[in-house]
Amino acid sequence: MLYQYLHTANAKELVGKNRLIFRVLEIIPGLAAWATLLGMVLASWLAPIGAAIFIILFDLYWLVKTIYLSVHLRGNWKRITHNLKIDWRERVDKLKWDHVWQVVILPFYKELFEISDGLLASVAGADWPKDRMIIVLAHEERVGEGARDISKKLRDKYKNIFPHILETEHPANFPGEIPGKGSNAAWAGRKTKEYIDSLKIPYENILVSSFDIDTQVPKQYFLVTTYHFLTVEDPIHTSYQPVPLYHNNIWEAPAFSRVVANSGSFWQMMQQERPERLATFSSHSMSFKALVEVDFWQKNMVSEDSRIFWQGLLRYKGGYKSQPLSYPVYMDANVGRNLWETIKNVYKQQRRWAWGAENFSYTVFGFIKIPEISLRKKLYFTMIMFEGLWSWATNAILMFFLGWLPLALGGEIFNSTILAFNLPRATRLIMTFAMIGIVTSILISTSLLPPPPEKTPKRKSIYMIVQWLLMPAILIIFGSIPALDAQTRLMLGRYMGFWVTPKFRKSAEIENRSEAVPIAKV
Repeated sequence: MLYQYLHTANAKELVGKNRLIFRVLEIIPGLAAWATLLGMVLASWLAPIGAAIFIILFDLYWLVKTIYLSVHLRGNWKRITHNLKIDWRERVDKLKWDHVWQVVILPFYKELFEISDGLLASVAGADWPKDRMIIVLAHEERVGEGARDISKKLRDKYKNIFPHILETEHPANFPGEIPGKGSNAAWAGRKTKEYIDSLKIPYENILVSSFDIDTQVPKQYFLVTTYHFLTVEDPIHTSYQPVPLYHNNIWEAPAFSRVVANSGSFWQMMQQERPERLATFSSHSMSFKALVEVDFWQKNMVSEDSRIFWQGLLRYKGGYKSQPLSYPVYMDANVGRNLWETIKNVYKQQRRWAWGAENFSYTVFGFIKIPEISLRKKLYFTMIMFEGLWSWATNAILMFFLGWLPLALGGEIFNSTILAFNLPRATRLIMTFAMIGIVTSILISTSLLPPPPEKTPKRKSIYMIVQWLLMPAILIIFGSIPALDAQTRLMLGRYMGFWVTPKFRKSAEIENRSEAVPIAKV
């Protein structure tokens, strides 16, 4: 029997006991975060000695975690640089691959023609037989003639390169949907299925990629996904996850936006080294057969890019995984028309990503309902999801803001103790050692940078290093606060809609990153 709650978005869609269980699960992440932060304030006032000991132990935990993650980051950096130098055509040619097709779904909204054209240009330049590739231009009816014109212009430009190029128009105000990438991609996927059926291509021979419209793929991307598809165990029940590098406009982005973008890339790189934790994110690829069997991307919630992994995990009763590619796709850093717009856009984007907390209630509810999934797997995924959400919302605030509260609230008796005297010294020493994380970030981020555009001032290369001094503030402003915002909204049942990140570049010309290769040594 198929799992009947596979496309449940939130507690409002359920009734009775199921609604109560789902609602409690929605409350847990936000409640845990606020309990931690408020508990720390109360403990600093009522039990300052215990609070001070907790702070020191927490800082030690953060130091160990920083070293652990830095090792993974460097390991994946080495893996990416190695993979970018491999001749994947040679590897694939040793396998039977003439039956494999690639479907590329490109949902877009109001983005400029140049943005979409940059993606299609990179796909056109990719090493893959174009007669075994289906391009799907998925636009929105609610945008009107502007989107239709861009779709037609793209089709006219590339129809002689791609024999199979489709246009789909996602209807506005469709019942049971929220406007967004997920509903658009799902509509496009179903229309593509009709076209595939007319060609009589077996679903198990097809890899489908859903790309954010600002994505640019390296020349060998489709060969890389195909190689893994043909060599991985159980390829149908596997997603294939690249590393997003936000390099398309990185030299145009303000310093704080660059740090946020690089931090997002680094987190994905760390996750690639821990494949048992890896879920899908943003641009990704998967088997078309699996996509059909999970009934396409979910169309009534926000974080469809990560949800598709959890759909697979529940649909196949724990028998689904993500395969790290350790291979990049290139995307846009968040840039607005001015500094204030960029600040707002970065915050909203981070809050939308943090809204992935909705996957916790969805997945744990599924674990409760599906006895065939092993208890060990249920506990493992529940704990890593909970710890990730809790850390995102609380850790930066605990480290850089609340660590001094026992001194401020502990009173004269506590402040006269040796512990109070040594607290700032101990935390400062531990945080100094934890700077290894920032040093690693500086070295790797500079090694991955594409060459600067012409006429870029030399001082900007220095800014690319100095910018990392902003990290403590950025971890709070664009890390913990939007995560706490999202989790609080979920806790209160104020469900978010899909916010489309505006794509803006100061230059209309889009530099193709398909041949970019990191060269520095770390």
